[in-house]
Amino acid sequence: MKSALALLLQAAPQSHEPQLIDIDGTLFVQLGIFLLALLILSRFLWKPYLRVRTERVARVEGYREEATRLDIDAQQRLARADAALAEARRVGAGERAVARSEAHAREQTLLAEATAAAQRKLADARARLNATVEAERKKLSADSSQVAVEAARKILGREVST
Repeated sequence: MKSALALLLQAAPQSHEPQLIDIDGTLFVQLGIFLLALLILSRFLWKPYLRVRTERVARVEGYREEATRLDIDAQQRLARADAALAEARRVGAGERAVARSEAHAREQTLLAEATAAAQRKLADARARLNATVEAERKKLSADSSQVAVEAARKILGREVST
């Protein structure tokens, strides 16, 4: 190692052409400054950046997992609500059918009662009408014989016997 270091510390060979890079003691100073800057930057810049980035990635993944969990929960709630709605519709349809059949039966009962009442009233009205017609016929038949005698008396011009 000492020999490699000695080789590095030797003066660079001289060339009659200008050199692009001179390797001398300033290389070690520059290397030291670079390592010091690397140490300072990694401690105060790079490590905090990586920590913040890791936390952000963890938070984002946590938010994604929570969003997935909430989506699944919302789908389950929606499925339960749809099932409850379907059950309510089924029960409602059954109750509606029962109510319709009860209303139809009640309607038929009311119609039968109304028809019977109308038939009774009609029969009573016919009976009264027939009684009135019969009474008027008797009255007219009694009056018709008197009218006939009177008409004959006037036409013949004399008294007619019945």
